Amino acid sequence: MEMTPYRRLDAMGLQLPPAPAPAANYVPFTLEHEFLFVAGQLPYGAGGAILHPGRLGETVTLDQARAAARQCALNLLAQAHAALGDLGRIKQVMRVNGFVCVSQDFHDMPAVLDGASNLLYEVLGDPGRHSRVAVGVYSLPRNSCIEVDAVMAVHA
Repeated sequence: MEMTPYRRLDAMGLQLPPAPAPAANYVPFTLEHEFLFVAGQLPYGAGGAILHPGRLGETVTLDQARAAARQCALNLLAQAHAALGDLGRIKQVMRVNGFVCVSQDFHDMPAVLDGASNLLYEVLGDPGRHSRVAVGVYSLPRNSCIEVDAVMAVHA
């Protein structure tokens, strides 16, 4: 039996949430030729609440932020499923950009983004490996501790 992304999600005890609706005047993804651009995803969890709101180094711990990053990646996959109809069409996650809401003294943004990177690899296998950027910022929408976007190469 082939391990599809959906079977991997099942094995992890996860399921794709509904793709979050845009919060303003933009589209959640654009698909152009062989590339899927997924807009920044916040860590919306069950019931639409932001998972672990606040700022790292103040009210959010590293473990909480990693969990929020993982939820962002799950939401990225939900958007990819909405765009493509099948996560098996993802040829390669090309780039992940992560914005982490941090205090002046917090400097471990890459460790936070590992939550998203690890989930993408666990669900997609080698196509989930990617280049990335991890940036610390002082504020994010909805008091989120993290926002993650992605560019993916896809099979036609």
